Amino acid sequence: MSGLGPTPSQRLQRAIVIAISRVPAPLLRLVTRPPRNRDGARMAPDVALLMAITASGDDYSDMSPADARRSTEGEAALFGERVRPCVVEEELDLGDGLLATRLSDGRSNDALILFFHGGGFVLGSRSSYLAPARLLAQGTGADVVSVEYRLAPEDPFPACHEDAITAWRYLVEHARRWGVDPRRIAVAGESAGGNIAAVLSQVLRDDDVRPVLQVLIQPVTDISVHRASQDEFSASPALSAKQVDWFMKHYLPEGTDHRDPRVSPLLADDLTGLPPAIVAVGGFDPLRDDGLAYATSLLKSGVPVRVVEEPDNVHGYIAFTALSPTSKRATQRLAEAIKTGLAGSTGVGSAGPTTRGGR
Repeated sequence: MSGLGPTPSQRLQRAIVIAISRVPAPLLRLVTRPPRNRDGARMAPDVALLMAITASGDDYSDMSPADARRSTEGEAALFGERVRPCVVEEELDLGDGLLATRLSDGRSNDALILFFHGGGFVLGSRSSYLAPARLLAQGTGADVVSVEYRLAPEDPFPACHEDAITAWRYLVEHARRWGVDPRRIAVAGESAGGNIAAVLSQVLRDDDVRPVLQVLIQPVTDISVHRASQDEFSASPALSAKQVDWFMKHYLPEGTDHRDPRVSPLLADDLTGLPPAIVAVGGFDPLRDDGLAYATSLLKSGVPVRVVEEPDNVHGYIAFTALSPTSKRATQRLAEAIKTGLAGSTGVGSAGPTTRGGR
């Protein structure tokens, strides 16, 4: 991206889209005609508007990974929410060239969140997920460390998981520098990042120091089969089946076993003893059933789980907070659930409570 920033016409485009998204819901509903899913839930009007705009644009899965990154990073810079900076935003070198950013809202806290961005293992960065990371830090009161893990196809599977282990070891060693007990580190991730967080939780299960909480935001949990939501939303502008195939083509070397638990953590032989989990899903997300299946399997294995369900939203909503008030509220609910989970209250329990959002 150019250091010159958005052009006047781009700033005008952003202002127009944001203004339209703030039109009262009844009027916006008449214009966008939000769809219903098979469960009867209706997409939020502002989300439907965003999907219509997205569908009219270029599809990154028609591009090379390099061009797709330039396109998606540019869109994130233009349309991402302008969240106020945290009191502390510190660059970290985790070793072997692995970089991260620690964000702290300056409040006295006793927890830290290790965060992995989304992007199908091919796209995404600390920069494009800066707004969500800030919102999580400010909404939970915990420090957030956002990791610039390696991406495919330059560094295919399992490079990102190796980076996750490196990041975890670094935080365990250095957490007390920031006033955090290493036993109070949570792992979190969105989409591909949710997969990384789930796999890391499994890898660390028998360690003396393991995550206090795993936060799986619309995670990839099983690519070996297609569940109903993947078929129902195969043409979703937020994440289409074509885009999923593009991601997997670049991420997985030829011959990779799709049932490997590092690829499909749902298929691990044993899920007992894992950290308590928060699993966030969207009603119009092709990965909804992946997330719910993993939550169910965790519960059956005796792991405390809380499901945070946004029935009127789509995949990737934590990155849509500037253009969608519905997505902003959903992200705030998620932050509150994490805050509750870190406090150790009954918000994450063996009964598997569900928080349902919506207008």
